[in-house]
Amino acid sequence: MTTRGLDGVSVGVVGGGVGGLSAAAHLADEGAEVTLYERHERVGGVAGRLERDGFRFDTGPSWYLMPDVFERFFERFGHEPSDFYELERLDPHYRVFWDDGDRVDVPADPDAAAGLFESYEEGAGDAFRRYLDDAETAYEVGMDRFVLPGRSRLRDYLSTDVLAGGRKLDLLDTLDDHVRSYVEHPKLRQLLQYTLVFLGGSPYNTPALYQLMSHVDFGLGVYYPLGGMYEVIEAIESVATERGADVHTGVAVTGVEPESDGIAVELGGDRYVHDRVVCNAPPEHVERELLPDGAVPRLGGYWDRRTYGPSAYLLYLGVEGSLDGFAHHTLALPTDWKPHFDAIFDDPAWPEDPTVYVNVPSRTDPSVAPDGHEAVVTLVPLAPGLDDGPDRRAAFRDRVLDAVASYTGTDLRDRIVVEESACVSEFAERFDRPGGSALGLAHTATQTGPLRPGPRVRGVDRLYYVGGSSNPGIGVPMCLLSGEHCADAVADDVAGGSLDRIPTLGR
Repeated sequence: MTTRGLDGVSVGVVGGGVGGLSAAAHLADEGAEVTLYERHERVGGVAGRLERDGFRFDTGPSWYLMPDVFERFFERFGHEPSDFYELERLDPHYRVFWDDGDRVDVPADPDAAAGLFESYEEGAGDAFRRYLDDAETAYEVGMDRFVLPGRSRLRDYLSTDVLAGGRKLDLLDTLDDHVRSYVEHPKLRQLLQYTLVFLGGSPYNTPALYQLMSHVDFGLGVYYPLGGMYEVIEAIESVATERGADVHTGVAVTGVEPESDGIAVELGGDRYVHDRVVCNAPPEHVERELLPDGAVPRLGGYWDRRTYGPSAYLLYLGVEGSLDGFAHHTLALPTDWKPHFDAIFDDPAWPEDPTVYVNVPSRTDPSVAPDGHEAVVTLVPLAPGLDDGPDRRAAFRDRVLDAVASYTGTDLRDRIVVEESACVSEFAERFDRPGGSALGLAHTATQTGPLRPGPRVRGVDRLYYVGGSSNPGIGVPMCLLSGEHCADAVADDVAGGSLDRIPTLGR
């Protein structure tokens, strides 16, 4: 183990989401004395677990993508994923039902997927192969030149190799415009754009470089960790504690106070001073609620100008009987989904014709439901900030279940034996997400790469950000990398003997 001078350095980590756990593991491995504070009884943040009457639900992420990033994380600590959980590759990746009665299974094999594309549009099979080749290039360039090195500042992009890499990427078009240059059929465009949901974006506001997500889908594969995604969270926590991090749950941080020789973490009436502090809470919440007013210099209205990824309406359902018509991942898509995206990003409203994602992990893993039952999670992306009072939620529940029945031909309502829900209020109140966003800052052109908050909190020495609203961005793999980058920033600052003091212009 190489400690890079962190022996004896006290680091407090505020929040035990994926980013906070990853940072804790890396920092403890470097020799730091790490104390992690998590206000809930379990770590994981939005990536939680709900257990009711023999049913087990992942409350947050349910897609295991980019397996190479998980392997990289565990290998760093002398492990591999199989030390903690068993993976199963899904085929089909997902099933799609459209509102016109059409249905397809999207296969894991790219050649079979090319055949599917060709069946909808002449020449689309070859166009799909070209698109995947370009997506692989975008992924390799993006990961090797930008994401893995942790380039979070504008000055990091001025080197020759980075500028050369950037020329290989489409940085100006939206993804929708870019996809249209390959295929015209609207359903095929949807199949190439759906993965943006994982990034909290829209095809109409997300840069074309995120075509790399199609390589994530078709090139790297879609997996499921038996037992559910929370098995992964517990594995990351195990690595952090194995390396020496001290994890405290059920403790709420009420303030973060810069001092002359460190940063104080306040827990109600208690106060603990650390040499450095890493915040896995949303940056806007940290700056508006935890830090002293004005501690981080920002241009007026900075946070009000940010674009947040969607919130979500979620139903966690224990359903009696078998759901043979559903795949592990099932999508119910309107043939014209632009009005739903408009209702999220342009004119916030409850969608009239919602796009519904249905996750049925018991199709792959019978352990998550009692015999003769299925565990079902439905998710509808929503605009953050919507009023989700009881009457509104009850009406929307009916709309969602109507949509599932209409698209798939299966009505769940009379078969539900367990039901829980979550919506805007839960994300705002339980996780301090601005506006109740489920994902954090969206990946728009002005909130990508160095235009997202980096690990160093400008204007506050010794304070750092980690997690989905910081660089590199949203998703469990990116949060794992965010923890690594944050630990690198701490180690570099300690080793350098001076702190990064780049002027803050409210980026």
